[in-house]
Amino acid sequence: QVQLVESGGGLVQAGGSLRLSCAASGSTFSIKTMGWYRQAPGKLRELVAAIGPGGSTSYAESVKGRFTISRDNAKKTVYLQMSSLKPEDTAVYYCTSGITGNVYWGQGTQVTVSS
Repeated sequence: QVQLVESGGGLVQAGGSLRLSCAASGSTFSIKTMGWYRQAPGKLRELVAAIGPGGSTSYAESVKGRFTISRDNAKKTVYLQMSSLKPEDTAVYYCTSGITGNVYWGQGTQVTVSS
């Protein structure tokens, strides 16, 4: 069983930055692809960024160049550094262990970007 706890969300003005953190439990962190999803009101949940066990990363087109995903295997923590935030980035952000198959989800953290 994997438990994921996100933190770092909040209210920020457009153009600002936030860093989300996701602390994981369990022994499989270092071998799992970790992801950040988001869901805005009335919209489908979307994969924002993912990072593989070896550190390879991928991003949604909408956040490329603005968001950076990273991981610290010793701390079992994955991060999402968000910069140049836009109002359309407003959503609940979820951390996941795995992005296909058996996926574990955190409880989510709200990010609100004001214009």
